[in-house]
Amino acid sequence: MTVNPTFAEALPTDPAFLADVRAGLSAPRKHLAPKYFYDAAGSDLFEAITRLPEYYPTRTEIGILDARGPEIAALLPPGAALVEFGSGSTAKLRRLLRHRPDLAAYVPVDVSGEFLADQAEVLRADFPDLPVLPVVADFTRPFALPDGLGAAPRAGFFPGSTLGNFEPEEAEALLRQFGAILGTGAMLIVGIDLVKDAGVLEAAYDDAAGVTGRFNLNLLTRINRELGGDFDLGAFAHRAVFNAQASRIEMHLVASVAQTVRVGGDRFAFAAGETIHTESSYKYTLASFGALARRAGWEPATAWTDPAGLFSVHALRRR
Repeated sequence: MTVNPTFAEALPTDPAFLADVRAGLSAPRKHLAPKYFYDAAGSDLFEAITRLPEYYPTRTEIGILDARGPEIAALLPPGAALVEFGSGSTAKLRRLLRHRPDLAAYVPVDVSGEFLADQAEVLRADFPDLPVLPVVADFTRPFALPDGLGAAPRAGFFPGSTLGNFEPEEAEALLRQFGAILGTGAMLIVGIDLVKDAGVLEAAYDDAAGVTGRFNLNLLTRINRELGGDFDLGAFAHRAVFNAQASRIEMHLVASVAQTVRVGGDRFAFAAGETIHTESSYKYTLASFGALARRAGWEPATAWTDPAGLFSVHALRRR
């Protein structure tokens, strides 16, 4: 393979990123962590994905929040502090806020301080009576809530089916952590994608316009740029398949030919047809997610779905 000198001579900017890529590409079954999808280009591509006709989760969850918003908001304790884990766009949050003007505070949690500050500024302008208290933190790790919440009851918000991107035992551990942060008696509103026809699922992750494929391949572009890689993007193809036994969609990058790739001074051999597993997205039934929540110390209160049964929003109460 011809080495791109610009990429090959680049200096790694993130030692953890480099260590994770080395470990993933050295594994018997190559894999990369999906959290590395989201550089600026990856984030823009994901926003484009959410608007695709095949990608039902975003619009379906918003539809549930529109239709059931008053019922969902009514389960939040009066005067609650609402903590959103991994806050993104406020589009879904606003569908709850308009039904609960009595919230004591809104606490968005995200690793991007600049993004949080921008979103908080917009939200304060639209809801001037709502204290917005951002926390810059990785929600997958323990973090402290702001001191200004006082004795306000806690509630959590985790939309977007993000929990499905974790292995089931990791998802259980994450729900336990949310419970430890929010405390006994807290409510948690969480979005969960449901098991459905494999064709519908695979189309959602392999759209006709190829946007998801570009999103997947952008991970290799990022490795080239930031870690001195020399991946030939033309020698890899996007694949999305539903693994029914594991109840998950898997995204892979498939090597079209035998090749050797260099990253950060190391070389990694690929056989023709060998894949890099880049993401798993687990799908649940109402019953299987309820069982997972109970194992994590939460009691399912109620759940809402769209008429077609594509997606679900769950209210959980911390035991």
